[in-house]
Amino acid sequence: MSGSRSAPLGRRAKRTNTTSTPAARAWLEVEHATLLATQRTAATLGRHHAVWHLAWNLDTFHYWRGHLRDALAAWQAALDAAAHLPDPATRIHTHRRLGRACSRLGLHEQATGHLQRALDLAMSHHDTAEQAHTHRALALAWAQRGDDRQAMDHARHSLDLHRTLDDPMWEADALNAVGWYAARLGELDTARDHCHAALALHRNRQNLNGEANTLDSLGYIAHRADDHRQALDHYRQALTLFRTLGNASQVADTLDRMGHPHAALGHHEQAREVWREALELYREQGREVDTERVQRQLDDLDDTGADRQ
Repeated sequence: MSGSRSAPLGRRAKRTNTTSTPAARAWLEVEHATLLATQRTAATLGRHHAVWHLAWNLDTFHYWRGHLRDALAAWQAALDAAAHLPDPATRIHTHRRLGRACSRLGLHEQATGHLQRALDLAMSHHDTAEQAHTHRALALAWAQRGDDRQAMDHARHSLDLHRTLDDPMWEADALNAVGWYAARLGELDTARDHCHAALALHRNRQNLNGEANTLDSLGYIAHRADDHRQALDHYRQALTLFRTLGNASQVADTLDRMGHPHAALGHHEQAREVWREALELYREQGREVDTERVQRQLDDLDDTGADRQ
């Protein structure tokens, strides 16, 4: 899922998708190492705009393909470059993106530090859009630290701010975020209402990645409500969209979540199948914490099967 796309030098970029076509994805796969080397060379030569724009333009690709350490390195280089660029929005955006990269790798203190710096800068420059995006990033960071209540507070701040900006797609993302954290807190009616509203907005705007993310959330809500067959239906729809888009990071997450309703229904072979695929993807993406968790799920499933023999 991609976040805000704020361009430097005072320009606001349109919301774009750098991996929107198979040809673009294929080109990025082939040229990825070259683009990273180009950024390193640009940093050595003091080509600060080039360093920043390479981090920016590779960000969705890095996230979708699970190149989390490459994203971290790219945004660390961009932060050094941003110190030499005139637009304060560039520094705000860089701290936010670097914070998100740290968060995805479990570097929690660094994540919240960069994100809080981004929020402070956004507030001092009265940048409402960056405040909204940063609150949503902070929600994710606090959820990954196990504090869903703090995450919900930030998600609600994000939604309130996005509603003042007249951008239905970002409002939809914020609605989905509130729905997701509400579900984690067991507030299922609130979760369902927010996610259905998000789904309608995403479908109206034909935002397939946002639609897939929201279907994934609805799958989780249905599972928490013990409606496991409905959960599987939502997850299958989300998985189809994520595979079509080439969003391997979210494919792994949805497969991971999909195993739980399968297991609850006694579909142990199906649960084993989706968790094995999630495990392979997590390993490819270097997501060690997720790899260990899914391996434990598979081990527990095997123990359950052995107990029943």
